[in-house]
Amino acid sequence: MTVERASLAAEIERRAHLKGTFRLRSGRVADDYFDKYLFESDPKLLRAIAEAMAPLVPREVQALAGLELGGIPIATMLSQTTGLPALFVRKQAKTYGTCRLAEGGDVRGRHLLLVEDVVTTGGQIIESTRLLRERGATVEHVLVVIDRDQDARSNLQRNGLALHALFTIHDLAAAQRADP
Repeated sequence: MTVERASLAAEIERRAHLKGTFRLRSGRVADDYFDKYLFESDPKLLRAIAEAMAPLVPREVQALAGLELGGIPIATMLSQTTGLPALFVRKQAKTYGTCRLAEGGDVRGRHLLLVEDVVTTGGQIIESTRLLRERGATVEHVLVVIDRDQDARSNLQRNGLALHALFTIHDLAAAQRADP
């Protein structure tokens, strides 16, 4: 890990890693939690994250699909960094107005990169991928800030998705140990 990358990891670890007892979206209980809003709400830190993520965006991607809610700020800043359009993907399609699942443009026929904050098992990513594919999108890649390094990678692979993570939970822990 380069010095700059290690500094970014240490800052995310310092700012967003909480200790205690937490129930994760997956239903699992963990003794640590990454409060993504603590890094997503800081414009300088969010920009640094997006700039570090930009080289991980696959070439064939035509739009960034930020998942509700944590993936949306990341996709927005990554859009600013890469010049790719951002779409905002709901957990469920609206039942009123346009009744869309994804806001910001049509997904049909487009290569989308799903953008998320933290992933444990990938359950919501898999469900969102299914819904986007039903609407004609090509979804093959997922980009996250933090991979908790549990079951997500294998679960996503079984669903035809490649996981790209800026950091794993182990990267963050190592950066914190190196930069007390």
